[in-house]
Parts: sequence; C-alpha cells; structure tokens
Amino acid sequence: MTRCPIIIPLPRVMAMAIAVIVALSAIAQEPDRRHVTPVKPETNQVKPPPKGTDEKIIQQYITGDSTEAVNQARKDSLRRAYKRYPRLTDLTVGINFAEPLFMAFGQSYASADVNATLNMWNRIQPTIELGLGWAKTTPDDLHFIYRGKPSPYFKVGMNYNFMFKNSPDYQALLGIRLGYSTFSYEVTDILYNNSYWQEVISGSISDHSHALWGEAGVGLRVKLAGPISMGWMLRYHGIFNYGKSEHSRPWFIPGYGPRKSSLGFSVSICYTLPLHHEGTTPSPQQ
Repeated sequence: MTRCPIIIPLPRVMAMAIAVIVALSAIAQEPDRRHVTPVKPETNQVKPPPKGTDEKIIQQYITGDSTEAVNQARKDSLRRAYKRYPRLTDLTVGINFAEPLFMAFGQSYASADVNATLNMWNRIQPTIELGLGWAKTTPDDLHFIYRGKPSPYFKVGMNYNFMFKNSPDYQALLGIRLGYSTFSYEVTDILYNNSYWQEVISGSISDHSHALWGEAGVGLRVKLAGPISMGWMLRYHGIFNYGKSEHSRPWFIPGYGPRKSSLGFSVSICYTLPLHHEGTTPSPQQ
C-alpha cells in the first residue's frame, strides 16, 4: 500500500510563518522583569528646618522654595559651629609682677612692666610692654658688688590665640616680642689681690649700655572674676646686640634678665575692657 504525501497549500504555510514571527516579536519586546532595578518613588516631603532658623527661611520651606532655604540653613549651621568675634574684641591692661615677687624670695634682679594687649577677632593680639629693671648682686668668691640702676625697657610684639573659636575668657597663646633697653650700671668695692707686689687694689667702674633682643613664648590667660584675669608666659629669648665697653660687660639687662640667660617667665594680673556692644558677642561668621 503506497502512502500519499500530505500537501499543505502555500497560503496556509505563509500564514503560519507570519503568526510565528509576530509571536516571537511580541516575546522579544516584553521587558525582562528579573533585570529591572526598582526605582524609589519620589516624595515631596521636606525636612523641617534646624531649630533657631530665621522666620523667612521657614516660609521658604513651607512654600516649597527649598533650594535657597537649604543653603541658608547650612550657612546658619556653620555660623553656630564657627563663631567670629568682632575685629576689635577687647583691650586688656596688665601688670607683670613675677620677678619682683621672686626678688622678695632672694632673687638678685627684677623687671616689672605694664602691658597692653589689643584683642582682634579673638585671634590676633598686638601687644606692648613698658617697664623698669634693676639688679644688685655680689657673685660668690668674687670681690665686687654689681648694681644695675633702675632703667627703662620696652617690648613690642604679638600674640596668637589658638582658642579663638571659644570665649575670650580662656586663651592659649603663642607670642613673639622685640625688646630694647638703655641702662646704666656700676661695679663697686672691687678688690684685687696682686700677688707679685703683695698688695690689694680697690676700685670701681660705672658704665652705660644698651641691648636689643627677641623673644618667643607660650602662655595661658584665664578669667578669675568679672573683667579680672591672670596670664602666664614662659619665654625663650636671645640677644641680637648689646653695648660693650673697654673695661666691662653688663651682667643684667632690664626686661631681659642676666645677659647669659635664655629663659624668662612672666605673671600678669589683667583687667579687660570690651570694645563692642554686648549684643554683638559673638557675631556670626559670614
């Protein structure tokens, strides 16, 4: 028995091919949901302004003009974090009494001064010191008396306050100074034993000198009560130039101390005068 082949009409074949192509195209165009990244739905919620924000800024939040409001809120936050004091914050006048106090306990020299410090932005502090220095000593195993007559000195310089973001009541300072003094001294009751001639020679020297020196120091100043405060400073100093004579060298320099020393110390009791209105302390940083 012979089988006859099934013959499919050509129009039907074409119709089936078109149907398959359309189906495959629809499947290809359908998105693959497994690879779609979920998108967070948008929200119109606006975060409330920081506490203490100006009323105008709050209205901008309410009306939806949030860009300027957010920028202003950030500025307000910076103002609260970083305070800037007025250019002329205060003027402090002090008396340095450290060495007269030390002299009362046996030190052979002293320098005392009145100082004035202008506090600018609670950071930069130009300062000036005016004072007197004097000395009297008899070195061990040496037969003479050295007297430094009370003589003036002055220093000019500047302090830098590392705690400028805090209250002016408490300061940590780095200071530099340039000092100068012109002074007189005398060496009396000199006894010299001449072994060759077997005699003792006596005499005296009176002379005048000057000195220029520099200082660098670190210190603190703290409030005691009201406008009264106290300051301490440890100073390292060195002489640039001083006057010499044919017969002598000065042992003591007013405002500096012994010529061969390298360290000094000051203690001041201070009175502070504010140079701004109370309502502007501190003014915010722009």
